[in-house]
Amino acid sequence: MKRPVLIDLEETSDITPATAPVIMDEAPQGAAMQKVAALAARRSSPLGKWFWSLLITIIGFMVSLAAWNFVTGLIASNPFLGMAFSALLIIFCCVLLAIAMRELSAFSRLRRIDRVQVEAAKAHAGADLPMARKVVDHLTALYAKRADTTWGRQQLAERAAEIMDADGLLDLAERSLLEPLDARAVAEVQAAARQVAVVTAVVPLALADVFTALASNLRMIRRIAEIYGGRSGTLGSLRLVRTVLTHLVATGAVAVGDDLIHSVAGGGLLSKVSRRFGEGVVNGALTARVGIAAIEVCRPLPFQALKRPSVTGTVQRALTGLFGTP
Repeated sequence: MKRPVLIDLEETSDITPATAPVIMDEAPQGAAMQKVAALAARRSSPLGKWFWSLLITIIGFMVSLAAWNFVTGLIASNPFLGMAFSALLIIFCCVLLAIAMRELSAFSRLRRIDRVQVEAAKAHAGADLPMARKVVDHLTALYAKRADTTWGRQQLAERAAEIMDADGLLDLAERSLLEPLDARAVAEVQAAARQVAVVTAVVPLALADVFTALASNLRMIRRIAEIYGGRSGTLGSLRLVRTVLTHLVATGAVAVGDDLIHSVAGGGLLSKVSRRFGEGVVNGALTARVGIAAIEVCRPLPFQALKRPSVTGTVQRALTGLFGTP
């Protein structure tokens, strides 16, 4: 039977378990949303733009030439099959043209909202009543075919002539037309924040949280644009995402450097129980920040009469009860 071995240390340490420094885990930083924001806001170089433009042009030219040679050769060998393939090719080109027209229409609607935003800012700054009436006319035309704005347009039409103040007229338009739309937009933000938080906390797959955050934010921004009348196509959605996230990165709003995430969303507390839960709450809170910024970008009028949605309140309503009460 072996006896215990005594090891005599030459130097003794004054550090005991009671006096040893506490090892603190790094607080959740919302890595998925940080990566999404960095990818979307990254500026492409002019050389890269030229490269992709020339590459797309060359590929398009080669495909067009190959299709033309194939059709002419097929017509020469078998006229019936050649004509059938030509008809399919013409239909395909018509579909491409329809998609292009839809994208142009989407960009046109986004430009209309941008123009209304600029005119509203000028009317507010200069107390310009004619400009305010012009803004109201543009808003009424923008929502003329929307059934969910019928009551608001009626109220605005009945009371607009009585108001002789630019700020009062714009406030009336904001309350009549945009208040119900704001509620729907905030609901979309809450749903997206909840989805990102759940997937980040539950799914342990690598890059799954990044993909989910990117897809959820794209869908959220697109739906917010549709709510405010800026139905965006694929390219228009990418433009909106880039605009929103570039603004957030420039202002530092995607950085977890304040007390919002930890004290309100509960990220610091949840990280002690599970780091994945903490990351989920942080990513959900950052998604809410992106959503509020998207509302400000897509909304035709600035928040004057109505209160701007609070990121803190949106995060609380979206995540309360999800992983426990913050």
